Amino acid sequence: MKQIGTPEPEMSFLDHLEDLRWHLIRAVIAIVVAGSIAFLLKGFIFDVLLFGPSRGDFFSYDMLCKISSSLGLDAGFCFDEMPFRIQSRTMGGQFSAHVWTSITAGFIIAFPYVIYQFWQFVAPAMHDNERKHAKGFIFITSFLFFIGVVFGYYVVTPLSINFLGKYQVSEAVFNDFDLSSYIGLVRASVLASGLIFELPIVIYFLTRVGVVTPQFLKKYRKYALVIVLILSAVITPPDIVSQIIVAIPVLILYEVSILISKVIYKQELRKINKK
Repeated sequence: MKQIGTPEPEMSFLDHLEDLRWHLIRAVIAIVVAGSIAFLLKGFIFDVLLFGPSRGDFFSYDMLCKISSSLGLDAGFCFDEMPFRIQSRTMGGQFSAHVWTSITAGFIIAFPYVIYQFWQFVAPAMHDNERKHAKGFIFITSFLFFIGVVFGYYVVTPLSINFLGKYQVSEAVFNDFDLSSYIGLVRASVLASGLIFELPIVIYFLTRVGVVTPQFLKKYRKYALVIVLILSAVITPPDIVSQIIVAIPVLILYEVSILISKVIYKQELRKINKK
């Protein structure tokens, strides 16, 4: 029997691979289970969530309409119906969309457990005091991801659909969007935003392993601003207002990441000085 305080035996490379394989298997099982539940909730997933931003009465359009009207801006968000239709032009198009949407929903739902499995894999290499922060790490990581998903769904997706759905090169061309194209836009907007909001967590680990420092982040802040603006231009319509709406929270996350990097950097310096 292993005594309390006995260090973990060192694992070989193959042992680490086997351990990683089981963590991945557990994460995949969780995604499949959550995806199966989402598959059964087809009506809610598609009619309420996915097709919500395609209707004029969607919450975001109502809010943006009120804001633009109060500021005296163009009432581009005030409308009753989108000028496009969603269609499926392949035999298996709707079923394929159902399956892949369920898998995406399963990943989003099971994200906290996926992160938990990641933590379980890296935890043996950490000190006891670092392992105590496991619950906090899982909560913060999941919280940031879900906030990003909500931001992508209620901000990025409506802005993109509103612009692309109304855009026409000629009045002779009517917008008939394929189901896979529409779902792909929603999925990319939601998942990209969720992952972008993980920036503070990424900076935390990069600072911990010594790849970045707060001085480095401050020095290249102006370049980060340019990258954020380019990223905002890629995932949003090409208008200044939409880009600013998306860029502001990302820039705030960057500044928060600098503060996190400062704290971690000081902790690492204290460890080095004690040795």
